[in-house]
Amino acid sequence: MAASPAKTFYIETFGCQMNAHDSEKIVGTLISEGYRQVDTVEVADLVFYNTCSIRDKAEQKVFHRLADFKRLSQQGKKFGVLGCVAQQEGRRIFERAPHVSLVAGSASYRNLGSMVRAIEHGHERVTGLDDRETEECFETEFTARTNPHRGYITIIEGCDKFCAFCVVPYTRGKERSRSSDSVLVEATRVVDAGYTEIQLLGQNVNSYKDPLGKRTFAELLAAVGEVPGIRRVRFITSHPRDFGRDIVEAIEAVPALCDHVHLPVQSGSTQVLGVMQRLYTREQYLERIGWMKQAKRPISITTDVIVGFPGESEDDFQQTLSLLDEVEYDGVFAFKYSTRPNTPAQKYLDHIPEQEKSRRLAVLMERQRAIQERNNARHVGEVLTAMVEGRNETRQQWVGRTSQNKILNFAAPAEARLRAGQYAEVRVTRSFPNSLLGEVVV
Repeated sequence: MAASPAKTFYIETFGCQMNAHDSEKIVGTLISEGYRQVDTVEVADLVFYNTCSIRDKAEQKVFHRLADFKRLSQQGKKFGVLGCVAQQEGRRIFERAPHVSLVAGSASYRNLGSMVRAIEHGHERVTGLDDRETEECFETEFTARTNPHRGYITIIEGCDKFCAFCVVPYTRGKERSRSSDSVLVEATRVVDAGYTEIQLLGQNVNSYKDPLGKRTFAELLAAVGEVPGIRRVRFITSHPRDFGRDIVEAIEAVPALCDHVHLPVQSGSTQVLGVMQRLYTREQYLERIGWMKQAKRPISITTDVIVGFPGESEDDFQQTLSLLDEVEYDGVFAFKYSTRPNTPAQKYLDHIPEQEKSRRLAVLMERQRAIQERNNARHVGEVLTAMVEGRNETRQQWVGRTSQNKILNFAAPAEARLRAGQYAEVRVTRSFPNSLLGEVVV
């Protein structure tokens, strides 16, 4: 008797690295349920959209995508909306897109297998909307790792900070950490899969609290860095309130811990930080920067900034510019403030005109560009270790990344036989605001 054809699924992912890694775990879970991943919606039995609601109008984009493929539901396809927009919109998704069968937020992914089986058994509406109820993390041995050079490990999910502008506490649930033992077991599995670089993930990764009380975040960092076979360990994203000096001490002590910290500030004004409910002042933030500036090895620092937050005066904005000058960040991800559903800032009335927000963003990015030009120029002549991430055939260059998380494009002879995941010693010959250029040292 001929074997029945495999069930198929298609998944499209929007948003951050947390979402990308969630999709790796979702893919692995579906494969363990007997499904096969396909590359197009047209040939899939199940179609999933793993969504993000950080950006403005994210939910509209999801509904537009669902509308585009509504006609395919008549062919028996089932659709699911996962992630932050799913949690944010909840059952309203069924009303706006009746052909959707599954709506599940990230806090419910641990039940994804049973939810999919319910759809198979004829249930027309299946939901997983735990919100802030669950204490559990999404742990699975069935992760389908798709990044060719970096293995991701989520160590903490959710958020308890409730910044005035942010939807994450409402869409990803409360903070809940995995045991450090389980993280180290997964780190060993990542090495066994051929990876030498690990990135630890969390909405506030340094807010990690071992439920068994064995290790602090800094101690877990060090332990992962000492797993045999690991050459690099990164972590993102840190919250300034929970950033301790012990993290810097761990970076100093363990060579595998990359000398890069992403520490979002959002504003250089203590007044704005208070309205944002960020839980620290400018002075407290700069104290943490000072710990890194005094470290035994140079630590690259990057950040996030929001311009045009409600009530941000010109003086507040100038304080943010002066913070850039004082810290000399190696990179800034800057955004214009946009209202997000269910957040306290949604009710603020003193909004900045869109044209003024655009002006402030342009001024900030021009200031930061000059800082990055100066910072990167200091590397010219140095020999840096780059991990190969790929190749740009158009430019006939390899694309690598340094321990400080800087892009380093470089030329190498064919006999070097490089591939993603390998390491190369590269002499920097030129610098640009957003990257470095060099030649492999033979």
